[in-house]
Amino acid sequence: LGYLLQRADRRLEVHAIFISNDMRLNSWFDPSWRKRMLLTLKSNKYKTNMVHMLLGISLQVCLTKNSTLEPALTLYINPFGGSHSESWYIPVNENGFPDWKATKLDLPFECYNWTLTLGNKWKTFFETIHIYLRSRIKTQDGANDSVYYEPAEITDPAQSLGYMKINSIQVFGYSMHFDPEAIRDLILQLDYPYTQGSQDTAILQLLEIRDRVNRLSPAGQQKMDLFACLLRHRLKLTPSEVVRIFASLQAFSARLPNSVEYETTKLCS
Repeated sequence: LGYLLQRADRRLEVHAIFISNDMRLNSWFDPSWRKRMLLTLKSNKYKTNMVHMLLGISLQVCLTKNSTLEPALTLYINPFGGSHSESWYIPVNENGFPDWKATKLDLPFECYNWTLTLGNKWKTFFETIHIYLRSRIKTQDGANDSVYYEPAEITDPAQSLGYMKINSIQVFGYSMHFDPEAIRDLILQLDYPYTQGSQDTAILQLLEIRDRVNRLSPAGQQKMDLFACLLRHRLKLTPSEVVRIFASLQAFSARLPNSVEYETTKLCS
């Protein structure tokens, strides 16, 4: 897998829809202002029977010659859809998380592939990737100045902002089969069990699904509740329905031997 990601193998590429009101791909723009863009899969419209894993992302960024800037990228991830407030921040180069890697390309302009590789260790569910692009000055010693320009206020005439363009964005990952009706059937049995004992079986299966989904939440002191996002945005359940389901799971778990309270950080409303 690592070898395929290093080679940006197209067999790992997930085709996402690019959306931005601030810029267009393969067009030059003024890099002194922040640019916002997103890549989305629109699974509820096109791929209702799939969920998707993110393994990496790569942007081909070009600058005009003699530009003193380089891109500074910030990413947020929506695991299963929803609003921007229901996305989580990718902590690039923090607490062991991978950093961006820039690879020079043999093109007429100053072009680099900026790649963030998550791999199996940091892979996560994704439906939409929100990308914020700022620029930072490249200092003479190669270190990065952390001052962002929005808009830029250049007082040194020797510093040239130049122009920037993004030729392409590639998302690497894979898709897995997802059966929302099977989960709905388990939820239905919380209130209307088919047979004696089938309710407990359904709850145990829901607990297993919850644990497996939340296991792929970003690293942190406490796991994020991605399972609630799955119920809200892929099964289209209401907040009150999600609360009721979680209450049933919690009540059942409390009756189990050596039970501990299951705590997560809320992400989706």
